[in-house]
Amino acid sequence: MQTYFIACAKGIEPLLFEELKQLGIDDVKQTMAGCQITASLQQAYTVALWSRLASRVLLQLGRADVTTAADIQAVITQFDWQQVMRADNTLIVDFNGRSDEIRHSQFGAQIIKDGIVDYFTARGFARPNVDKQDPDIRIAARLAKGQLVWSLDFSGESLHRRGYRQQQGEAPLRENLAAAVLQRAGISDALSQPCFNFFDPFCGSGTLVIEAALMATDCAPGLGRANWGFLSWQGHQPGVWHELLEQAEARFKKGRAQFNGSITGSDTNPHLIDAARSNAKRALLKDIVSFDVADALQTQAPASDGLLVTNPPYGERLGEEVETLLLYRRFGRQLSAQFQGWKLGILAGDESLLKRLKLRSDKKYKFLNGALDVTLACYDLTKEQPVFTESKGDDIANRLKKNHQKLSKWAAKEGLEAWRLYDADLPDYNAAIDVYADYLVVQEYAPPKTIPEGVARDRLWHLLETISDVLPFAEENIILKVRQRQSGTQQYQKRQQRAESVCLNVREYRGLFEVNLTDYLDTGLFLDHRLVRKELFDKCDGLDVLNLFAYTCSASVQAALGGANRVVSVDMSKTYLQWGKRNFALNDLHGPQYEFIQADCFNWLRENRDSAPFDVIFLDPPTFSNSKRMDGTLDIQRDHVGLIKTAARLLTDDGVILFSNNRRKFEIDVDGLDKAGFSVNDQTQASIPEDFKRHKGIHHYFIISRI
Repeated sequence: MQTYFIACAKGIEPLLFEELKQLGIDDVKQTMAGCQITASLQQAYTVALWSRLASRVLLQLGRADVTTAADIQAVITQFDWQQVMRADNTLIVDFNGRSDEIRHSQFGAQIIKDGIVDYFTARGFARPNVDKQDPDIRIAARLAKGQLVWSLDFSGESLHRRGYRQQQGEAPLRENLAAAVLQRAGISDALSQPCFNFFDPFCGSGTLVIEAALMATDCAPGLGRANWGFLSWQGHQPGVWHELLEQAEARFKKGRAQFNGSITGSDTNPHLIDAARSNAKRALLKDIVSFDVADALQTQAPASDGLLVTNPPYGERLGEEVETLLLYRRFGRQLSAQFQGWKLGILAGDESLLKRLKLRSDKKYKFLNGALDVTLACYDLTKEQPVFTESKGDDIANRLKKNHQKLSKWAAKEGLEAWRLYDADLPDYNAAIDVYADYLVVQEYAPPKTIPEGVARDRLWHLLETISDVLPFAEENIILKVRQRQSGTQQYQKRQQRAESVCLNVREYRGLFEVNLTDYLDTGLFLDHRLVRKELFDKCDGLDVLNLFAYTCSASVQAALGGANRVVSVDMSKTYLQWGKRNFALNDLHGPQYEFIQADCFNWLRENRDSAPFDVIFLDPPTFSNSKRMDGTLDIQRDHVGLIKTAARLLTDDGVILFSNNRRKFEIDVDGLDKAGFSVNDQTQASIPEDFKRHKGIHHYFIISRI
């Protein structure tokens, strides 16, 4: 009898403990990330061959108290390695742990390897070679609290590699995690029924389906593996091993012959279905399982009862949140309508998504899928479930309906296709909702640190769900962004792109503007400055206009549409100036009187102080900027007086500076500007449009002229 450590993923240790007991191991001790057993060689072979949950089987070779690297090398050199391997075997050492002297796993592995090499060379043998790809012998060493344990990796490569999966989807479940999920979902009870029906409607490359089929046909999960860590081990007994293989093959043959039921999977991706079929063929299960290209939201139950276990998309990538929410909503409806009489196991990366199914779960279990926390929720649709209802009567639903009814009429009357529908009106729903023609952009503000992440996430899902229920916008036209306080170069950076950009043209009064709803934090049109742009349209007829920090030049367009004689737009960003040119073209504004200059506004003002003056200068700088293309930083509270004075050098004697910014607590330095010879007319309240009056501090706006 020898000591083995049976490793597994964290969280499934109790399942592994029970499995080892069922495999005939009496001496089992559950520990962190595995179980320790005392077993015979035949029992160790059995665990390696039959465990569906283990990731590795480690045969303990020795342990010793050590203090230094020299201690470790001495202990390893003195160990009898001829009982483990031959000198001509290739090897690799995996090292885990650290001490004051050993701080890197590579260093620890090197010490162990050197000790093994020294053992053989000291006895006149050739030096064993290292093979990182396909070693004959894999040694696992662990150092903790001054104790070194070294083991033979009995299994070799990880046991989740059954041998059947060579093709997989983007985010696959490991086979042993899939087996654990199936066990928690109740597959043992399902297999005890006369007819076993199993279905995975989001099957991807088929892991859950194939693992279920392996269980249903009594197939040892290791039967398809060719490489094992014990094959070159000096203690290996081929006769015992081959007898176990023959027994497993006989059980699999019998299990296939006696199988009664259906095991199916479907996915919308035909390439994944092809991969799943290939995987099933390699697992010798192509006659037991079937895979189809189908939409989970339209699928029918393949039988009157059975077990459905699935791993729907998590929506981890940017821009997929709304799509994922709606997927779970629709999937919940489909399950309620088509799978009565079934038992379900749904694996989700965000537990709040499970609430969108509108089903009452019996149990929930936590797992780790790689580094991602996931939750398995189990449902019994043989029992009565709550009626699926839409969110139409709560506070947020009522507020959204009220706002839309009022503001949509106002926007139509004003000639606006872009406007704010909701702006954190209710404190529990901390988001802004903007209308862009037929689209909605939902911007979630970062929640306070006092609000638990799960609570904030659940409120967001409820808000999105309610939007879909009560507002007249297509679900696929709802776009979600997470908005946090921006500063410096973050302010106008491009976001991680979605699979498809959403760009469209929207009308504002007489102007037409291009907006991009997906690729940037802002869309290209600051809605709260609408009345400021209208003022440029109303008051610039025949005037020369300078737009500094022009962004996408929407203010310049309104000035030009209002009859401005000359419009110069200055911005550091080539991207946004090109966008501005497209906005001019949309409005049929062409000619040399419209200039677009890519430059740092501060440098441009200094270098062009003697150019022809302007009647109107529009200043809408960022709150803060430290762009690499600037010589210094901009802090609008600190720098606004100097900026205004510098800009005024290009102002006609009776000209005006229209100065705006979005710093929440901005205070204009009236005294400083008065000493510099300027009067300040605060027009902030008059510049806040109807759809922003709920939060009047959205921006500050001043008309500045010479005294």
